[in-house]
Amino acid sequence: MKLNKLIVLNGFFVMSLLVSNVTASKIISIGNLIVPAAVVAYAITFLCTDVIGELYGKEEANKTVRLGFILQLFSIGLLYVAIKLPPAPFMVEYNEVFQQVLGQSLRVVIASLIAYTISQFNDVIYFHKLKDIHGSKHKWLRNNLSTITSQLIDTSIFITIAFYGVVPNLWALILGQFTIKVVLALLDTPFFYLLTKKSSNKVA
Repeated sequence: MKLNKLIVLNGFFVMSLLVSNVTASKIISIGNLIVPAAVVAYAITFLCTDVIGELYGKEEANKTVRLGFILQLFSIGLLYVAIKLPPAPFMVEYNEVFQQVLGQSLRVVIASLIAYTISQFNDVIYFHKLKDIHGSKHKWLRNNLSTITSQLIDTSIFITIAFYGVVPNLWALILGQFTIKVVLALLDTPFFYLLTKKSSNKVA
């Protein structure tokens, strides 16, 4: 059975988004940079919306962003229920670890949702403004500029709301995360071309 490409892209978007939420609590070091493990999974979401926008248009990309917001709220509710359910007797000693891994403070959740909403819709808007200017040409430009700009917005909003007053040097944390995100945005360019090469002249 041949899968519908739009469904597949939406599936990868949602999967990457939810995985990024779960893995955000693990902090990793890449050289001298300290970033959440979610940085890779979250970068894929921008690739997905860019491909969807390129092949199916702005409104379809916006639908994907709205779907992601709704499913994030739904997943937060399901995780909350899972955390509050009483553990089996042989799992009691692990319950606190379970809560620490999957439970997020209200401040972090709010920061994540605000940053997601603003940055993802900005990505779609900026991507299509560049497409209106260049038409089917310079796909790499709209892919990279829209993603990099949106990643800067996302990183700045999330870290400021989530860690203001907690982390002594917010700018260092923002710069570190943004640097990794820029590298990932540049690396996804070949995949963007691969996923859109047969349909680059479809609806704008």
